[in-house]
Amino acid sequence: MTQTTTTRQHLAKKMASRACLAAAVAASSRGGVSAFGKSSIGRSGMMARSLSTISSSNNRFSSYPTTSTSYAINNSELSNRISSVAPSRSFQLNMSTVAAGATTARRVKTAEAEVSEEQVSIKGWVRTVRKQKTLAFVEVNDGSNMSGIQCVLPFDTVDEDTMKEIDNLTTGCSVHAIGQIIKSQGGKQAVELSASSLRIVGECPGDTFPLAKKRHSLEYLRTIAHLRPRTNTIAAVARVRSTLAGSIHKFFQGEGFNYVQTPLITASDCEGAGEMFRVTTLDIDDVASLPRAKDDEGKELAGVDYAEDFFGKAAFLTVSGQLGGETHACALGDVYTFGPTFRAENSQTTRHLAEFWMVEPEMAFADLTSAMDNAEAMLKACVGDVIEKCDEDLEFFGKFFDKGLKARLDKVVNKPFVRCEYRDAIKYLQEEIAKDPSKWQFPDVEFGTDLATEHERWLAETKFDSAVFVYNYPKSIKAFYMRDNDEDGGETVNAMDLLVPGVGELVGGSQREERMDVLVEKMKELDLDVEDYWWYLDLRRFGSVPHAGYGLGFERLVTYVCGIENIRDAIAFPRYPGNAEF
Repeated sequence: MTQTTTTRQHLAKKMASRACLAAAVAASSRGGVSAFGKSSIGRSGMMARSLSTISSSNNRFSSYPTTSTSYAINNSELSNRISSVAPSRSFQLNMSTVAAGATTARRVKTAEAEVSEEQVSIKGWVRTVRKQKTLAFVEVNDGSNMSGIQCVLPFDTVDEDTMKEIDNLTTGCSVHAIGQIIKSQGGKQAVELSASSLRIVGECPGDTFPLAKKRHSLEYLRTIAHLRPRTNTIAAVARVRSTLAGSIHKFFQGEGFNYVQTPLITASDCEGAGEMFRVTTLDIDDVASLPRAKDDEGKELAGVDYAEDFFGKAAFLTVSGQLGGETHACALGDVYTFGPTFRAENSQTTRHLAEFWMVEPEMAFADLTSAMDNAEAMLKACVGDVIEKCDEDLEFFGKFFDKGLKARLDKVVNKPFVRCEYRDAIKYLQEEIAKDPSKWQFPDVEFGTDLATEHERWLAETKFDSAVFVYNYPKSIKAFYMRDNDEDGGETVNAMDLLVPGVGELVGGSQREERMDVLVEKMKELDLDVEDYWWYLDLRRFGSVPHAGYGLGFERLVTYVCGIENIRDAIAFPRYPGNAEF
């Protein structure tokens, strides 16, 4: 077969496809195609059913307005196009395995279902099926809310094909139902779908489906992370997470901040901790081929010569977008970053991930008080949005995970955050621990102690019963870029942590060190190569200004708002030591 012949056949099939689609849509707009019925156009019943199937088997097509003039072609032109080439077998789909045919029924999300005389379309996954003598009840969930919707299928009114489909319904299969939203006859839901037609879109073998209708442990669900969004818990987490993400953007955009996307690959260690993932294209499987570092005399050294690597130097996945954010804050005024960060910390706790998202605003001409004010306003706005938009999900979390969740979240929105100096926090802890040191895992607390989670939670939950900013930390336990306090000769830095009940540290921030000479000395003390940060020092060299910012661990916020304990359940595909599945 010549290339020309093949091309002509391809074009002919493409023309036939467009003509078939046009026919289906045109007939639907004239009322000639019912929900699952035959078309009034076409040269045979088989062709009519094929056209009906085509229109809905692809969401791109089924969502097109049926009155669109772009498909207005006359019948003779349509007949010529169709008759020129035989219909492709790919269009002759089995109606029992695809969504319903071309229809004018508007698709409705279950979260938005309201009583109406209009015929509507519901698409989702089956949660439960109950069959009685005269009707069947099918609970369908499309992910837009917790409860989904109950579809009632009276046997005396549904079509013959629907009756056949009912026998094949299983938990987990995807379906497309059409009917009318009515007031529910039962007491568990406000509305239900009185369905006239239902088709199985994708089958789900009940004997092998991993999510049987029972409550699974969160540990088990992590082993099937690709399916766990179909469970109530993880779907609710996903909806709350989505709402929080949208609220964060809305807050900062409303405050006049510019959204900046900082690089994921960097040569700088923002925290100075050295717990970074290396990025390289060198063939590490062939150790002998790795280029060796050499001294000035050409003698080989123990390390690798990363000048031969892709970026011409050692490169890593970033632990923070802060340094990059500062560059734009020193030009645009107020900016924020919101993206993934990485830390190669060998931790298996419920509070740490190797890949996580950070929200990091930076504000020019600002001090630590400005950063605390902004963080408090941001959290109140975001938590308020979740309370308003995710009430059903919060009810679920309050029932199964944290009975005091809603009261705690209301307190975040309505109660001012406490502000407490680090020295005072240490004093309060020492007084409490002295009563019974055996109750504490880390009873030794003094100035210079990096507060443990149990210390943070006691301050937030017991001492203050509130979110609390602890500020003015010892210089020795904070990062190099934090501004030294002049009041105590640099013994402390102008830094803060926000501690919240149930989690502990949620936000960490500081006023940044804008004095170049002080910053350089601090970098040298930590053995950081000043040359690697030449661009960061330029911000102090050329028009330096006081500026401040903070970082919010997004997954920690999700766990806090949802009342769940393990951070691995706050992200779609958790990455931690020993696990990089999916």
